[in-house]
Amino acid sequence: MRNKIMKMREIGKRLAAAAMILAMSAGLAACGAQTESEPETANTEEQATDQEEETTEPVEIQVFIAASLNTVMTDLAAQYNEEHPEVKITFNADSSGTLLTQIEEGYECDIFFSAAQKQMDQLEADGFVVDGTRKNVVNNQVVVVTLKDSGTEVTGLETLNKAKSIALAGGSVPVGKYTRQALVNLGILNKVDDVSAITTEEIIQALGGVEISEQANVSKVLIAVAEGACEVGTTYYSDTYGYEDKLDILEKVSYDLTGNVIYPVCQVENKEADDAEKQAAADFLAFITSDEAKQVFDSYYFDTNVE
Repeated sequence: MRNKIMKMREIGKRLAAAAMILAMSAGLAACGAQTESEPETANTEEQATDQEEETTEPVEIQVFIAASLNTVMTDLAAQYNEEHPEVKITFNADSSGTLLTQIEEGYECDIFFSAAQKQMDQLEADGFVVDGTRKNVVNNQVVVVTLKDSGTEVTGLETLNKAKSIALAGGSVPVGKYTRQALVNLGILNKVDDVSAITTEEIIQALGGVEISEQANVSKVLIAVAEGACEVGTTYYSDTYGYEDKLDILEKVSYDLTGNVIYPVCQVENKEADDAEKQAAADFLAFITSDEAKQVFDSYYFDTNVE
């Protein structure tokens, strides 16, 4: 009887040991399954990220800007691309009048940033402005500049007749229009209904025959003076950014003479653009009219206190 009991106890011990081994094996199997599933989850996440990157295709937008905006807009585009590297921003920088003509002739354009209201008014009247997107962004100021140590007798607009040569933008160029308006208000030029129609020849006569080199846009005026081709010229205050060691500002022309130099911007009705391009244009437009962008415009001598 005693031997039988001992055998039964031995069998019980063996059964308990076997059960323990089975339990441990099951636990290890479960751990192994869990460990193997982790890389599978990681791989799934990597695949999702790769697919997301593949679906973010490059988008190109065409941005037409007044020549005086070239430097600041290049900076703003670089900042925008830090967050949106998939958007390629292609600039076309020229006089606002030239840009207006190009848009109306069918050039592909997503955003128009003008140096004057006149060109924007015309674009809107012709139905090219996307509803609700037109905004005034900055104000600028006309200045009379010369090379440092040029020895010029010119002190500003009122003494332009003392210049040996003048770089002046044409009447269709906003800075040329504002300069003509100031000369009219000073009594140097006769009053007319549209000052942009005053020819360069008429200004030469009014100034006593002084030599004037007519330029196609404000940047070319600046270059003509900075390279010494002309003794003086009228440009924008913002264009003197980076030329502080090379140019002297003889006069900052009062707004009383020129009126405000407001720069409006809008999204353009581009029939060639797909939905992705239209969205990218709208997003970039929102960025350049943001408070963040205002700080950049201010640093380039623009006035952002506009309505």
